[in-house]
Amino acid sequence: MSVRDDLHADAQLQAEVERQTRYLRSQVASQTDEIKELRRFVGFYSSTERATVRPPTWTVRPRKGGHAGLVVAQLTDTHFDEVVRPEEIFELNAYNREIALVRFRTWAEKVVSLPRDYFSGVRIEGLVILATGDVFSGDIHAELRESNEEKLLVSLLFWEEQVLAALELLEREYAGHVSVHAVVGNHGRTTIKPVFKGRAHSNVEWLFWTNVRNRLADRGSKVSVEVSSAMDLNVPIYGRNHLITHGDQFKGGTGISGVLAPLMLGTHRKGQRQAATRMPMDLMVMGHFHQLLDLPGVVVGGSMKGYDEYAFGLNLRPEPARQAMWITTPERGKTLAMPIELQDRAAEGW
Repeated sequence: MSVRDDLHADAQLQAEVERQTRYLRSQVASQTDEIKELRRFVGFYSSTERATVRPPTWTVRPRKGGHAGLVVAQLTDTHFDEVVRPEEIFELNAYNREIALVRFRTWAEKVVSLPRDYFSGVRIEGLVILATGDVFSGDIHAELRESNEEKLLVSLLFWEEQVLAALELLEREYAGHVSVHAVVGNHGRTTIKPVFKGRAHSNVEWLFWTNVRNRLADRGSKVSVEVSSAMDLNVPIYGRNHLITHGDQFKGGTGISGVLAPLMLGTHRKGQRQAATRMPMDLMVMGHFHQLLDLPGVVVGGSMKGYDEYAFGLNLRPEPARQAMWITTPERGKTLAMPIELQDRAAEGW
């Protein structure tokens, strides 16, 4: 090796030593900064741990007079005297007159007990029942005529007695402050196809609720019953308009978006119509779709019948038998929701 090669090798070694030295110095500086930061955090945590804590004392202000409110209970899609056979729907549900009696009585009892037992801080001023149709399944399809528990007119007389018993129970529990507001559904019609002219008066539900109203009056009851001659009904509650309708005007609901697509379109159209009548709706309450939905500005009620062969055949999501109920206050409108669960296999014996 020549002297020139030795000098070149020494220069390379010296450059590598200088590079390593600079790297190590940068690492030492970085570690030194991290140590300083860690010491700062340790000091901060130590000081906070030793600091004297003086939290303010919070108390709950005593209630002054409490809140007033009305219980609003929906009664929809009871489909009295329809028969649902559990063996045809994987044992998801059963329904007949005997089961309907159990569920209807449970509904009446829970309309009393749920507000009383769980919302004692609200001074209840009365009960409003919104009946949104399909009291009976009717004879509109051949399979219903063949499988129903009874003929439609016989069913009407039998269930009139049961509804009177329920309303008289509720009248006693709510000190006489009970009102019923009813529209017809699509199953109680006496026409082959749905009609628009004379829609309510050609439906047995209009006759049913009219008879209930008259029988209550004959018995000296203070329960008021309003039966709409139109397919919709405006029900003011504490100055807010509740539009009740059955909901069969909203077409669709079996797609992937479910009932939301027809609901959005139907709500928009009804809102425009209500604005034209200068009776805008604060809340629309409807049934028909047999699923309980509590949406902004809309309540879709469940059903008393529950899951059936029709829903099973369309592969719809199983929905148990339930009804909507809530408390409305003068200040905030609809506030405290408490759905009424009705399906109880053990109590119903299936």
